[in-house]
Amino acid sequence: MLAVPQLTEPLVLDALRAVVDPDLRKDIVSLGFVKDVKIDGDRVAFKVELTTPACPVKDQLKQECEDVVKALGAGRVEVEMTARVREAQDKAELLPNVKNVIAIASGKGGVGKSTVAVNLAVALAQKGAKVGLMDADVYGPSIPMMMGCADEKPWTEGGKIIPIERYGLKLMSLGFLLEEGQAVLWRGPMVAGTVKQLLGDVKWGELDYLLVDLPPGTGDAPMSLAQLVPLTGVVIVATPHDVAANIAGKSVALFKRLNSPILGVVENMSTFVCPHCNESTQIFAGLNGRDLAKSFDVPFLGSIPLDPAISASGDDGSPSMVMYPERPQAAQFREIAGELARQISMHAYAEKGLVRGLGATSG
Repeated sequence: MLAVPQLTEPLVLDALRAVVDPDLRKDIVSLGFVKDVKIDGDRVAFKVELTTPACPVKDQLKQECEDVVKALGAGRVEVEMTARVREAQDKAELLPNVKNVIAIASGKGGVGKSTVAVNLAVALAQKGAKVGLMDADVYGPSIPMMMGCADEKPWTEGGKIIPIERYGLKLMSLGFLLEEGQAVLWRGPMVAGTVKQLLGDVKWGELDYLLVDLPPGTGDAPMSLAQLVPLTGVVIVATPHDVAANIAGKSVALFKRLNSPILGVVENMSTFVCPHCNESTQIFAGLNGRDLAKSFDVPFLGSIPLDPAISASGDDGSPSMVMYPERPQAAQFREIAGELARQISMHAYAEKGLVRGLGATSG
């Protein structure tokens, strides 16, 4: 009978070097993920601190950790999976406590950009991240209505605006500051000034992710945002129309010129799944999201099906992730949120030079 070696911390750590993060392509010990190793006889306990609570491979990594330590002869292995979101770049002076600023953009209107922004923010918050959602669509702010708080007005404290809170998110929109039905005539400098105020005059607090819903197109708002804060990256929302794809390319070109990484493409309204027979029907015949992302040489984050419940829930003031958590669209939003968090983590490590060979197209 082979003798079981005495369990020690160095022995456990050496075994855990066999567990490799599939995105960062390094072992979890070298990455500094393993914390607080405790050994009591044949019982081994430790923490694994991931880069995001929305990590899509969390369960896989936990199982691998248990397996390699049990192979040493441990009778019981207790792995606590935790997370600490890393910031991708130096923090902005306007947002000193926000780790990552992600712009949600589209080339044209009508592609469901705000709906995607709302539900991705909710999905990240449901995973345990600290999330803010800023409505920078100064021409048509829709976030207050979609989040069921259109009648609320924020208050101030110490000269700062306190964001409205809904569904675990901190929210700010020009819509909270306008009277109902009020229209505003905008010129370029006014747009830039308003975006700056929504960023710097709001008490966002500590956030892992601040998602910014931009107006469609390549005008003053996206340019101002990219110049005011170091963007972690941009998510491009498109539908499978050739026209939408063509205009989305202009947004990609703009943000690349502004040195803002493209985190990926989300395809909205991809297919319609019949609720009665479950047959999937392609509604639009244009370039699909995966091919669109490939043409831009950026990651494809995923597709959202065409589901009447998504728009209906937004009109009712509750995100579809909250109203219909069991429908296919909710599963897709959760999956895309995980892919987005994965891209952000890879950018964070690549920016800081902690891993090599990771680019915007990784994953």
